[in-house]
Amino acid sequence: MESNVPKLDESRLQALLESAKLLGSSRTLEDLLAHLLRTVMGRSLVSKAVIAVDLDGNMRVALSRGLPMLPANKPFSEEIGRAARLDRFFPIEQGEQTIGILAIGRPARGFLEPEEEDFIKALLGLAASSICQAQAHEETLQSNEKLAQKVQELRALLDLVRGVSASLEPDDIAQMLTLTLAGRWIISKHGLVTWKQGHPEILRQKGLKLDFLLADKEKWSQAAEPAIAAPGTPLPAGSLLLPLRSSAETFGMVVCGPRLNRQPYSDADIEFGAGLVAQASVSFDNAWHFRDTLARQQMEKEVELAANIQRGLFPAVLPNLMGCDIAARNRQAKLVGGDYYDVLPIQGSGEDLPHLLCVVDISGKGMFAALLMSNIQATLRALLSREQSLASVAQQANSLLHAATPANRYATAFLAQYDPATGFCQWVNCGHNDGVVLRKSGEVELMPCSGIALGLFPKMAYEEQSFELREGDLLAIYSDGVTEANDLSEREFSLERLIEVLKQQRERPAREIVDAVIQDIDLFVGEAPQFDDITMMVMKRL
Repeated sequence: MESNVPKLDESRLQALLESAKLLGSSRTLEDLLAHLLRTVMGRSLVSKAVIAVDLDGNMRVALSRGLPMLPANKPFSEEIGRAARLDRFFPIEQGEQTIGILAIGRPARGFLEPEEEDFIKALLGLAASSICQAQAHEETLQSNEKLAQKVQELRALLDLVRGVSASLEPDDIAQMLTLTLAGRWIISKHGLVTWKQGHPEILRQKGLKLDFLLADKEKWSQAAEPAIAAPGTPLPAGSLLLPLRSSAETFGMVVCGPRLNRQPYSDADIEFGAGLVAQASVSFDNAWHFRDTLARQQMEKEVELAANIQRGLFPAVLPNLMGCDIAARNRQAKLVGGDYYDVLPIQGSGEDLPHLLCVVDISGKGMFAALLMSNIQATLRALLSREQSLASVAQQANSLLHAATPANRYATAFLAQYDPATGFCQWVNCGHNDGVVLRKSGEVELMPCSGIALGLFPKMAYEEQSFELREGDLLAIYSDGVTEANDLSEREFSLERLIEVLKQQRERPAREIVDAVIQDIDLFVGEAPQFDDITMMVMKRL
């Protein structure tokens, strides 16, 4: 009985083997199909080719070359292909199922040799399984991404609910709501208007003019559902309007301008925004109802809530990094402080994978500092997964914070991207205190400011520098509450004294070094009160 397997000479078998290896190593469906198309076009000497794949029972173009009339995602069939002057059609089959089609134009020689036709069929047979696996992998990634987005949305909703439910100040609720939406959707233009009868109107606007809503509030009181701004309104195209409602009454409007990434608001975005606004609407009602009688009690609750939010933002346990001993500690000057530290995974949570070490000092204290801290944490987590360099992370974080915060709010930050496997460390100093590297030899290297504080000005560039943390070396990152701690004579603890303590304590575990620094600060200041937050992070390479 004759075999149905195409017979290939040694050179074609070798080429087929190499292609199989490349197909198997392709990380994405796009890479796999690109290699497949390049291989076929190169061997067949054709200038036009297309690969279509089955999506929910319909063949759609996945990749094409030399065929501008057949862009990605366009429906495809043999009839459509022939209209585009494609000459040969090869099914891509997995078992008894056709999962795709490869179509090519007429070869330069005018015909396709039988041996090349056998090669293409064999190659497609090998590619079919890889295509199925790549499609399944992408579906899994998309599902995970959607799940992660839902988790983030639930966290944002929970944070806002905690904040607005405890607030009896309508202005605070308005600020928290607009900041949350601005941070979530990366928008620089946003605003909020209320016209509740018997209470002062609220008009908050950044980059928008919303007076027309108050001028015609009877009309806008009829709006009951979220909507995209219609032509004729004095709002930028693509703006989202979210009504604030109490029972069957609309008493205000939240307006979110176009997103900086130019993406339109999806149905999921509108659902998320409507959920936040619904919670805020209840809080507005509560705030107006209890404003006079519960003002003092509410202020105490806000402070405690901010403190709880902050405590939840600090890592409960720092991750274990391969070959490293790391510890950090924060001691606030007041119940709600402005310092923040964290160690965040960049490519995964493995102890041998790169992590971001950060110490941040936020201007101001209280609820706004807690919210800004939450915003910074969310911003860093989001940027780490998509930005290619630490300087780019700092630049994007600066732009986002500037767009979402008032002009007098900012944060200094020291960001260090550390690779435990190699000891290689990249760093950016955004208006922060000098980082300190204490070498095993006793030599001290400082990492001074390389850019302005985050959130002060838009479109700022940051300089990224690097060093290698070798065996026995120590890295120290801290806030200005360490070096600027004053005694009763207003003398500062100073960077020099900090370095001396680090040298004296360097042989001890990182946790004991951190505690020793803070103990020495207490010894230095004596009876003087702590006027600023103290944050200290130490990492030793063992």
